[in-house]
Amino acid sequence: MNELSDVVWSDILGYVRTQHRPIARAWFGQLQAGTLEQGRLTIRVANEAQLSYLREHCVRPFIEGAQAATGHLVTVEFSVSPELDVEPVGTQQASPEPPRFEGESVLLHLNPDYVFENFVVGPCNRLAHASCVAVSESPGAVYNPLFIHGSAGLGKTHLLQAICQKVLDRSPSTRVTYMSCETFVNHFIEAVEKGALHGFRYRYRHVDLLIVDDIQFLAARERTQEEFFHTFNTLYQLHKQIVLSADCRPSEIPTLEERLTSRFNWGLVAAIDPPCLETRMAIIRKKMKMRDMDLPEDVVMLLASRIKSNTRELEGALSRLRGIAALEGNRPVDIALARRALGHDDQGSPRHIHIQEIMSVVTERFGVKLSDLQGRRRSRSIALPRQVCMYLARELTGHSLNEIGGFFGGRDHTTVLHAHKLVEQRREQDVSFRSRLEQIEAALRQS
Repeated sequence: MNELSDVVWSDILGYVRTQHRPIARAWFGQLQAGTLEQGRLTIRVANEAQLSYLREHCVRPFIEGAQAATGHLVTVEFSVSPELDVEPVGTQQASPEPPRFEGESVLLHLNPDYVFENFVVGPCNRLAHASCVAVSESPGAVYNPLFIHGSAGLGKTHLLQAICQKVLDRSPSTRVTYMSCETFVNHFIEAVEKGALHGFRYRYRHVDLLIVDDIQFLAARERTQEEFFHTFNTLYQLHKQIVLSADCRPSEIPTLEERLTSRFNWGLVAAIDPPCLETRMAIIRKKMKMRDMDLPEDVVMLLASRIKSNTRELEGALSRLRGIAALEGNRPVDIALARRALGHDDQGSPRHIHIQEIMSVVTERFGVKLSDLQGRRRSRSIALPRQVCMYLARELTGHSLNEIGGFFGGRDHTTVLHAHKLVEQRREQDVSFRSRLEQIEAALRQS
């Protein structure tokens, strides 16, 4: 049986506090090291609340710290010593832990690659990036709330996690909560079922930074919207930073209460559009560097020209390239291998499709005139084929949103985004419409 030295115990606590900052608590300084016997370290805690927290969140971090400090395989167990639950003379009592509900998790699941240094800035995302950097440097002082919106795979989650990591790097003691809207909804339902609303409210209304991804999932959830409304008000009045993201503007979230829509617009609303060709090439080069890959410039150009709307698809294409090259004996990646990875044969990429061809096929299939598509009429018989044209133009051509809008009577990029979203939703919900759309796409690719 061996007593742990103060130096080793200090090293263990230091390891946990630096390597696992999100779980560290001020009252860790009250913990006492017990005995180290047969590879088992006993750590004494003051009360059952601390014991529950440590067992739920801290076993692995303390094991890592003990093994790093001692250089041996060590396991850790915690035990209650009530005599520790006394405020030492001349010291400040640690803040009490908030009431808890069973499903609560205080861990931040952050991707270490999602930092500002790894984010490629272009015309499509410059405002969103700059606003996130500003928020990370002065939480609660500028752009509160900050609302970021854009389609899936364009970097919203990357920016949100970059804010978290920058804030924690600057001030490790900042109380940060980052989560998806679905998690917030599930926690609220759980708290209602278990009669633990007090603990739920304490948790979400006593943070310095609240970041919620995919806030559009609040739609059609009246009780959750009510709860989020009061959480928002509490944090805003305390000048705590709120950051939200969605796939559309606040006003475009269906069945969202007007009072929430209004509050989401109080600060800055910044859009992220699909990246242009130059930005896509820069993203590919950044991902290549992170993966230690070396690709010829013609392969970079092929990937950037064929994958237009989604950064995640660019990452997936790089993974396929690496996998195919490894299966073939780590052969160098050339243009022929890249075409195979993208699903094309060695003869080259598919024929480029022009917006004029899309218009021609759609007018024929829907029985409308070209002048109707480019005019100002908004009747359903004209609006739907016009939206289909915009959707296909965004999916099958390399034109920007503003360029596409220009083909249809000078409409702006938000109109194109809205049309794309409506067609995509109908495609998922209406089997006959999906079949009709696929027939149009096949005709365009084969003509």
